[in-house]
Amino acid sequence: MTQVDFYILKEQAKANRYMLACRLVEKIYHQGRRVFIHTVSNEEARHMDRLLWTFRQGSFVPHAQLQDANSAVTPVIIGCGGDAVEESDVLINLTTDVPNFFSRFERVAEVIDKEPELKTAGRERFRFYRDRGYPLNTHEIS
Repeated sequence: MTQVDFYILKEQAKANRYMLACRLVEKIYHQGRRVFIHTVSNEEARHMDRLLWTFRQGSFVPHAQLQDANSAVTPVIIGCGGDAVEESDVLINLTTDVPNFFSRFERVAEVIDKEPELKTAGRERFRFYRDRGYPLNTHEIS
């Protein structure tokens, strides 16, 4: 059964959810796992693509956007809409909805920041997973 982890940025945190997602992706990549980053739009996917190249000095996370990726050799893929790659281990969800394909992944990382509408949508997703019996963890990030 898919494990769901909520990563919640505390009010005083200086980072935003995109930077937190980059940190998570880097950590997951170094564990040898494959990641799919699910975004709301092509624009947000491009934003994540740029951030993964620049978010931390000396960091290297091989990645590509879904339409440009060779999923057999690319460990981190960024996409939007209803598409996802089959062979990823971890889904990082940056949307406000539960993706209909989430259960194909071993783990789901839900990234929440201080924006009120994102917090509200995050609570709804938490209830969705909880009500269906998925194992949940919550991590508060400073």
